[in-house]
Amino acid sequence: MAAPTRRLAEQMARIAASCPVDPLRPHIQLQTFLQSLATHPRLTPAAVEAARALEANEAQKQYALTDKILKPASAPLHYDRLVEGVDKSMQGIGRPWWKIFLGRW
Repeated sequence: MAAPTRRLAEQMARIAASCPVDPLRPHIQLQTFLQSLATHPRLTPAAVEAARALEANEAQKQYALTDKILKPASAPLHYDRLVEGVDKSMQGIGRPWWKIFLGRW
């Protein structure tokens, strides 16, 4: 492996190691994907830069979400309920059958 490619692989491996584990999908991890990219023989600087931008959360910084987007007039509690549902599902708490039947939150 050439020196520039080795340096790119080391950078990609460092980025992969810093990725958090996804508790909702334990069999599909971004960390595993990035580690496999680090060992790819044709790893490019653009791929490493894209992974670094993902790690630094640059898209969220560049395109900040406004309150109008997070709380749309048609369903202002939609995203709050979504976060609550994900939190409860991680704890193993399901919605009662009557709420599912009546379509209530």
